[in-house]
Amino acid sequence: MSGHQVKLLPAGREFTAFDKETLLDAGLRAGLNMNYSCAGGSCGECKARVVQGSCEPLQHFDYVFSDAEKSQNMVLMCCMAAAEDLVLEASTARTSADIPQQNVKAKVANIEVLDEQHRVLHLRTPRSSTLRFLAGQYVQLQFQGLPPKDIAIASCPCNGMVLQFHVRQDGSDFSEAVFSRLKSSDHVTVTGPCGEFALDEESRRPLVMVAQDTGFGPIKSLVEHAIALELEQSMTLFWVVEQGQKPYLENYCRSWLNALDNFVFFVLEWDSTAGDSQLRALTQEIVARSPVETEIDLYVAAKPSLTQAADQAFRAKGTPPSRVMLTSIY
Repeated sequence: MSGHQVKLLPAGREFTAFDKETLLDAGLRAGLNMNYSCAGGSCGECKARVVQGSCEPLQHFDYVFSDAEKSQNMVLMCCMAAAEDLVLEASTARTSADIPQQNVKAKVANIEVLDEQHRVLHLRTPRSSTLRFLAGQYVQLQFQGLPPKDIAIASCPCNGMVLQFHVRQDGSDFSEAVFSRLKSSDHVTVTGPCGEFALDEESRRPLVMVAQDTGFGPIKSLVEHAIALELEQSMTLFWVVEQGQKPYLENYCRSWLNALDNFVFFVLEWDSTAGDSQLRALTQEIVARSPVETEIDLYVAAKPSLTQAADQAFRAKGTPPSRVMLTSIY
């Protein structure tokens, strides 16, 4: 499939836009946190200035450019394709503060059964109201009159129309509804995104990630985003499970292991009823198997006890607090 190279300023990032692919879709596919809202040519949020090269329209749009915007050679990335190599000027989201709060009416696309205790809730948003988020963030889900539930997004931000959430059967009203009552095409309100647990896209330090149970959800989002960005640094994932159990998506991790040269994956068993000594032993094993401790970025998504223990263990080895990202699951 042929395409054209697009350079985005001021970020300096480059990506390939295939023939008949919108500039917005191409940028999102490459892992860029592009500004957009409706993705249908109405809101104007995805405006960009053509600095060099030319575009061709792919679809009609309703947004009306001002005379000043026309004189600046502005285009809507959701409606235009590259006709040749391009240089564009457009802003991108760099931190959670750059992502607006959204309220999206989504529908259940599928509820995937993984094992007796785990489901993947697949939601689909309207094309005119996709969700913008950073990899690793969480949202609130609300349906069937239940209270809002905070839950991490388990999918890549490269496609905000298809969202994944990992749900464990914990006896709560939320999990009971997902496991027994929620069905395809039911409406779910998605509010967010929230949280500072997000990938440092500018860092080239090795990534060390620790997931416990459904903490794999936000970690999965981080890894998929890193893959989309084609980051070259090593990624080491430790998935901590209860003794005698297996990770609910172990084969998916194995596929990363087979496909990526820079990915390492360990499954560690832990008896959560044991005392602090075993917890210390577990975190010491994670530290020992990690790259040089002071030269990493650490991401931990686990229950509070393990999150705190991993934080303390790596900080004791000299990992700066600025390179430690933590999120707790309950």
